[in-house]
Amino acid sequence: MARPIWTGTLSFGLLNIPVSLMAGERRTDISLRMLDSRDQTPIRYERVNSSTGEEVAWKDIVKAFEYDKGSYVVLEPEDIRSAAPESHDAIEVESFIEASQIDPRYFEKPYVLVPAKKAEKGYVLLREALNATGRIGVARVVIRTRESLCAVIPHSDALLLLMMRFPQELVDIDEYRIPEGKPEDYRITAKEQKISEQLIEAMSGDWDPEEYHDEFRQRLHDVIAKRVKDQKVVERPEEEPQVGEDAATNVVDFMSLLQKSIERKQRTPAAEKTATSKSARKAAAAKKKPAAKSPAGKTKKTEAGSDAKTKASSAKSPKAKKSASGKSKGAAAKAKGAEGSRSIAKSTAKGAVKRRNVA
Repeated sequence: MARPIWTGTLSFGLLNIPVSLMAGERRTDISLRMLDSRDQTPIRYERVNSSTGEEVAWKDIVKAFEYDKGSYVVLEPEDIRSAAPESHDAIEVESFIEASQIDPRYFEKPYVLVPAKKAEKGYVLLREALNATGRIGVARVVIRTRESLCAVIPHSDALLLLMMRFPQELVDIDEYRIPEGKPEDYRITAKEQKISEQLIEAMSGDWDPEEYHDEFRQRLHDVIAKRVKDQKVVERPEEEPQVGEDAATNVVDFMSLLQKSIERKQRTPAAEKTATSKSARKAAAAKKKPAAKSPAGKTKKTEAGSDAKTKASSAKSPKAKKSASGKSKGAAAKAKGAEGSRSIAKSTAKGAVKRRNVA
């Protein structure tokens, strides 16, 4: 069910009728979107600083009046509120006049007044009184922050509220070049006048609004329907879902996060076990791998590791002990041989020095 635009009372004299203001018209325009012809993506408009070209956030935007070209005076929200009419919830009828006295140009937008429960008696009473007198009520109403002139008129079983324009909103027809004077001033003959009146009589009839349609809208609707049927529809490319905060509400997208968590939990146990084993082996290898600080340090660690391995092997079997002992003796013999070679080299060098001195 449609929601009321405004609720309050319709008042004339001491009689107050609780009513709701409902829409009296609907838009039937076909809405067309603007797309980028290269990828059929909808175009969006941004609030951009005309000097820097940068987008401006809503919190940084103020309202101003341009009193001269390029000169503005900024109006604060309290300035606008101070000028707004006092908000009240009543349509107060100020006078009743004959409908024929009102220029049709003043009427603007129709609304329907719907009575509240147990307010039908006052509603019907006003409707019948207006029908009997042939008059309409002229009133004022405040919707949101705007005060409007309006007319209360009977229509069938309903009371309508027609928004009206103030005189300042109408253009004086004297501003335009309109032909004045009598028909004779424009060489219009009596015969031409009579034939024109006969033509009007021949074309006269009763008003039937169902005979009139928005033909452009209907033709455009047919073109769109044909395009859809022929599958010549422009589809917007799907966007990749983004996990994070919603740009409009700054709320975390919990549904997306939970869905991804469930998908991770649904992986096969074998795959999880394999991944865990690989991770464990990598961690163990990382712990065993020594840090390469210097060549000397590396040699010491290697020798220490060799000694430890030798001791462990010796503890296992007698053969290992003998082998280790033999290796140690061989190493000692090699060391002694190397030391003897160094002594011989030193003696040879000393002899060579003495011979050079004698010479």
